[in-house]
Amino acid sequence: MSDIARIKSLLRAIPDFPKKGILFQDIFPIFQDPLAVETIVTNIVHHILSTGLPKIDVIVGLDARGFLLGPWIANRLGAAFVPVRKAGKLPGETIKVAYEKEYGTDYFEMQANAIKTGQNVIVLDDLIATGGSAKAAGELIAKHGGKTVKYIFLVELSALKGSEKLDAPTYSLVQFED
Repeated sequence: MSDIARIKSLLRAIPDFPKKGILFQDIFPIFQDPLAVETIVTNIVHHILSTGLPKIDVIVGLDARGFLLGPWIANRLGAAFVPVRKAGKLPGETIKVAYEKEYGTDYFEMQANAIKTGQNVIVLDDLIATGGSAKAAGELIAKHGGKTVKYIFLVELSALKGSEKLDAPTYSLVQFED
């Protein structure tokens, strides 16, 4: 079994979560397998370093599962880690944007001045569906003067075409077509 097939086999589909009609892809079983986590981190870092991207200054991890891998990847790259949180969760001055999810409207915030003008940024999250949360993160980065050079996801629900809404290329380890 390939590394990616092994990662995919550890995902758990939960029907009707967080609401009826949603098939939630649960990544938490992966974290019960330290080798699987190491495989994911190594795969993502290798992808970043081998695809001709400029030096990465910041990894932005999205609330909440983007926090799980983001600091590890940032550390391996010698980059900063910046969290993007749901509204009201960050202290100090923040910048806020609204975004549409497959099941409603929400708001993301980033601390003011967390990203400096001209910094190269990668957005990291566990899953892309409709692309709303990733797009909002890209808007926050742009408002700070940063440049999103890539969006990286553990899982992509390809049929929802979320990556088409984003302003930079995407990479995902696992894709589900349906």
